[in-house]
Amino acid sequence: MKYRSFAIFGLGKFGQAVADKLIESGADVMVVDNDPDIIEAYSAKATSAIEADLTDPAAIKALGISNIDCAVVAMGMSLESSIMCTMVSKESGVKWVVAKASNERMGTVLSKIGADEVIFPEEESGIRTARGLIASNFLEYFEVSEDICLIEMLPKEKWVGKSLKELNLRQKYGVNVVAIKDGVVKEYVDPDVPLKAKEALLMLIHKNNLPKLDKNIII
Repeated sequence: MKYRSFAIFGLGKFGQAVADKLIESGADVMVVDNDPDIIEAYSAKATSAIEADLTDPAAIKALGISNIDCAVVAMGMSLESSIMCTMVSKESGVKWVVAKASNERMGTVLSKIGADEVIFPEEESGIRTARGLIASNFLEYFEVSEDICLIEMLPKEKWVGKSLKELNLRQKYGVNVVAIKDGVVKEYVDPDVPLKAKEALLMLIHKNNLPKLDKNIII
């Protein structure tokens, strides 16, 4: 898992989608919102659920987020709250801050004040973001269709030194290796050549088979 502890600021559709997926994964999740009813709903399933004014920097600092690995600032329609949560998170030492923006201008502002990653999503993108935060093996993840995705990942340690023919990845994992990337993309894949640790594999896979490659992925 890339990150183990998360703070989710704002529990609209996007924030709830991210929070729910991270909670399902077993991560340590703090959720913060100014709506007492939403906080009450999350109090039984999140690690901590706190009602706070996210426009107040003192209230945000009081949350004690200095040991949080990743903060997700999910208030895409509230620039003031997003700015405060992003700035305080970075000042507190949060390793990675992901901020939702409703438009390019807002995204530019959030980047300038310290957001490490700016996204422009809604509920479905929230699920993809959570998957990206959780998945430790995947360098890249692209949806090709409703059922099929293209992933980029380095070979597992036990694959290194073995050929694709020996590994039989299609049968074991349901993947089809379409290219190998080592600085440049090698479109021809020789099934008899042993894999190298630093050569990334580009693979097509049905989404239902993703947990076979990374146990943290939840479909």
